[in-house]
Amino acid sequence: MKLRAILALAVYAIFAVLASWWMAQQSYGWFPPEATAEAKLIDDLFSLFTGLGTFVYLGVIGPFLYALVFHRASKYDFSDGPPIEGSTALEVVWTAVPIVLVLTLSAVSYRTYEKMALQGPQQLVTLPQPQLMQSAYAAPFDSTPQEEIKGALNTAPVEAIDVTAKQWAWVFRYPDQNVTSTELHLPCDRRVRLTLHSDDVLHGFYVPAFRLKQDVVPNHDIDLELTPTRPGTYRLRDSLFSGTYFAANQADVVVQSLADYEQWLADAATQTPTAAYNPAAAEFSTYQGRAVQGWRSVPPAAPPLVNYAPKRSLESPPA
Repeated sequence: MKLRAILALAVYAIFAVLASWWMAQQSYGWFPPEATAEAKLIDDLFSLFTGLGTFVYLGVIGPFLYALVFHRASKYDFSDGPPIEGSTALEVVWTAVPIVLVLTLSAVSYRTYEKMALQGPQQLVTLPQPQLMQSAYAAPFDSTPQEEIKGALNTAPVEAIDVTAKQWAWVFRYPDQNVTSTELHLPCDRRVRLTLHSDDVLHGFYVPAFRLKQDVVPNHDIDLELTPTRPGTYRLRDSLFSGTYFAANQADVVVQSLADYEQWLADAATQTPTAAYNPAAAEFSTYQGRAVQGWRSVPPAAPPLVNYAPKRSLESPPA
């Protein structure tokens, strides 16, 4: 009987390991496609947490269901159960294992974010430490050959772009070409440094496909470096509640080849700056002078003057 129980436990343990590994692999499909080198770090970390979480869940729920089905008392059995004394060894094990697991996951998480160096507002309140206070970067990946990361550590010069958040619009400025846009264009497989600043309140720079979220703090510049690796169009969202129309504070992020990126810059530089359509400003002007469901709103900033705005942004919203 004891051997049978050991075999059943071994079979279930193998099942739990395989199910956990399968679930960890499935977790990669729960996110948008990885569009930056940094996204791989986040997805690997999430996959590890998913696999371990599945194993712990199965390790708890399996014995629980087994005991519930095969070791429950009969309907009219009100007798006491057999006396069971505590086991010091077992108590040490179930105390030590969670501690080691939590510390290990904490160390792995810290190492991941250390590689990404996402400092956020920390750099505004920490004393200057040159060896620590670096801009965000994609550090070398320990387990993945560099040639498989599609240029994640490209040594080409960093492309500098100024990003301004306001109530409620994003404005992107390319200082070397003197180009402004309401759509963020980035070159593929090339390091990019975004200098983030806010004109009014706290905003959040968040592109789900990039797996990067950075607070934008008023009156301070925060650098964020990343390496786009997948051409396509992605969506930038304001991840912090910045006022009435914050949900409309979105913009497209276009990752394109270096040749297409340079051509876009050249074309945009020839355009005369004009006021871009802004959903928040348009909606506010529609309801100006009338209460919207009984609350007041901060007047949005004036529509930004830019060299380039996507065509659909220039169209008026439907009546």
